[in-house]
Amino acid sequence: MKVKRFFAPDMRQAIRLVREAQGPDAVILSNRKVDGGIEIISAVDYDETLLDNTTPGASAYLSVAQTEQQAADRAQSTEDESVNASDEPAPAVPNVSWSQDPAIVSMREEIKQLRGLLENQLAHLAWGDRTRREPLHTDVMRRLSSMELDAELIERISAATVNACGADHAWQLALAELAATIPVAEHDEIDQGGIVALVGSTGVGKTTSVAKLAARFVLRHGQRHVALVTTDSYRIGAHEQLMTYGRLLGIPVQVASDHKELRSTLNSLSDKRLVLIDTAGMSQRDVRLTEQFSTICDSGLPVRSLLVLSATLHPSVLDETIRAFSGVALDGAILTKLDEAASLGGVLSAVIKQHLPLNFVANGQRVPEDMHPARTQNLIQQAAELALGRELPGDSVMAARFGGFRTNVHV
Repeated sequence: MKVKRFFAPDMRQAIRLVREAQGPDAVILSNRKVDGGIEIISAVDYDETLLDNTTPGASAYLSVAQTEQQAADRAQSTEDESVNASDEPAPAVPNVSWSQDPAIVSMREEIKQLRGLLENQLAHLAWGDRTRREPLHTDVMRRLSSMELDAELIERISAATVNACGADHAWQLALAELAATIPVAEHDEIDQGGIVALVGSTGVGKTTSVAKLAARFVLRHGQRHVALVTTDSYRIGAHEQLMTYGRLLGIPVQVASDHKELRSTLNSLSDKRLVLIDTAGMSQRDVRLTEQFSTICDSGLPVRSLLVLSATLHPSVLDETIRAFSGVALDGAILTKLDEAASLGGVLSAVIKQHLPLNFVANGQRVPEDMHPARTQNLIQQAAELALGRELPGDSVMAARFGGFRTNVHV
């Protein structure tokens, strides 16, 4: 039995395509409306004995000739009953799901399995051929994969190693390309002063980061030039932690629950060189994010926003978080919990993909010792060191990621 799918703008043209391709004895297995017209699945050499006689609709399959005859009969009937033709829709060709045929279902599953095996074999062949032709290049790709960088990023930065003189040279070229790709702020966002809000998900370390940045500023410019504000009215006891930091640093801390209070508070602190705003921690999927964005954006004053990201988050969560918090104009990011991360590839891939510059990194709880300006060389060195304790991915993993086979077949 040979099964084939046809698409056409209407049923008449679809039937004509079936007849031309498979002849008048082809059996219509199913038809349905799709975007742009009609989809018909038909078969030739159809054996009804393969069908379970108890299956509903087992005898409902029609040949092309029968379908055309039904269409002709309907047309004649319409002509004879022209008075009522405009009120009664013509009966449709029976829409019998082809999944009712056990033979076709089984064949479909076999095709899926064969396609999977074919894709796997072709991927292995492509990767093996690439390894033979470009051994230095693929060795670098393997090492970059152990850093858990995004596959597309690995392809891009490893391209510079194709003409390397040796393994060490190739690796240095790749790291240099990675360093040039990581977006890092060119200046100290905090040392400029102004009003800076820290935003981000729950538990990423926003409040501690606020304290660290405030302490850095106090050490450089003195206590009287900095103030803290919190807009977190959701967590029980959220204010107390920031108040404690404020007392330890000898700087004022104020609370603002909405954009009107925030505007009033910021106006009262206009004599300060730096005002740091600690916002409520929310999930990237929290419906209240819009409310938080409005509080910052509607304050009527220029507020720069830094997104606080934890290096321990999964790459997909990092991507989703950056997109969600882009509801406010992000001026940069602070990367926290570097001391807890098992890999930096995910977060580096995320900031590169989203073009989000890194301003600071934090690698501990000490205030302010564990807050540093972001430096690409330090980040790459730590990412490479974390990867050293990890086994290099094997050929099967590399073939699956970089085999290069993409199929457009739909079964």
